[in-house]
Amino acid sequence: MRRFSLHLWVVMLTLVIAAPVFASVPGELLIWADGVRAPILADIAIDFVVEYGIPVTVQEMPFGEIRDNLGVVAPTGEGPDIIIGAHDWLGQLVTDGLIEEIDIEDESLYVESALNVFTWEGGRYGLPYAIESIGLFFNKDLIGEEPPVSFEELIEVGNKLMAEGKYGLVMPQPDPYHTFPFFSALGGYVFGEDENGVLNPLDVGLANEGSVKGLELFERLLDDGIMARATTYDTMMSLFQNGEAAFMITGPWAFEDVRSAGVNYGFTRIPSIEGSFGRPFVGAQGFMVSAFSENKMLANIFLNEFVGTEETMLALFERDPRPTAFLPAAEVINEDPDMLGVMLAASEGVPMPAIPAMNAVWTAWGDAIELIINQQSTPRKALEDAVEMIVQTIEASM
Repeated sequence: MRRFSLHLWVVMLTLVIAAPVFASVPGELLIWADGVRAPILADIAIDFVVEYGIPVTVQEMPFGEIRDNLGVVAPTGEGPDIIIGAHDWLGQLVTDGLIEEIDIEDESLYVESALNVFTWEGGRYGLPYAIESIGLFFNKDLIGEEPPVSFEELIEVGNKLMAEGKYGLVMPQPDPYHTFPFFSALGGYVFGEDENGVLNPLDVGLANEGSVKGLELFERLLDDGIMARATTYDTMMSLFQNGEAAFMITGPWAFEDVRSAGVNYGFTRIPSIEGSFGRPFVGAQGFMVSAFSENKMLANIFLNEFVGTEETMLALFERDPRPTAFLPAAEVINEDPDMLGVMLAASEGVPMPAIPAMNAVWTAWGDAIELIINQQSTPRKALEDAVEMIVQTIEASM
């Protein structure tokens, strides 16, 4: 039971929906959060106010504006103590000196991959709360209750469906993010890393043998007609919703659209290639502490004692259903088969690189995939040219 007086709520805790920028003030907490999560944080902050007598302001801000606004105002002495954001912001925020390491009191409570994506050169820079990963949607009415374990099994099903005028597989194309499991299953990678886990931006593994073999499988699926060619996200979704494709590779953001169409579906991990499962990028969202905060100790207390609880994590999930990174809450949420599927897919995944050099990767990588879709190059030539361009771009920026 929450214990507070109306007077205490009004005086000591404020939820600000308007746009003024406040400054971190000693002895008060200022939190930036988007409109989905802000009401939850304002609610849990009530207990913090009661426990510690510390005023709290939760300032609502569009998610896409939080990172850039922090970079503008924090060095001037304004801005929040705590923000909510995505793990792939770390490259900018850490290198610009904008966020502080967080002391997570009990790391055993969190999914290890979620902790890892908020790690930079050995330091934890975020308290994770949600994870996401692409996986395989499958239409149970077309293929039955059991999904394929391997791509060879998927191809076998796809060949049968072709005779009925249906596709085996649809996915967004050309899209490196969704295509990465084809690369990673056999050892392809974006950036290599040293023994301490530090990424090397000049070690680009998108044209190694594993990457080439994975893209050759991608090409085979297209050429054999098992996978629809040059599919936008909306076209992909329409084909799957209408029962014209048995399998779809995308992420948990698609659950609502699939459910609304009444598809009898399941969700699981990406199939294996030659015995090795496709490893998707794992993303996470979490809470970070500003390096310019006047209340770093209070911010850590708030995150560990009031955010890192089963009650809070379940409230965040109910507000915005994403697989939780908090294991005690996962035991409750994982009764949902969709969440189980996402957790299984994420367990095979790798953190999306958060270093600034990643900005040099996407366009050249996507162009290489597009050449294969349009039958204008071989996988090896397309990838070797892309990696050469990526490395040149990164070297030029150093």
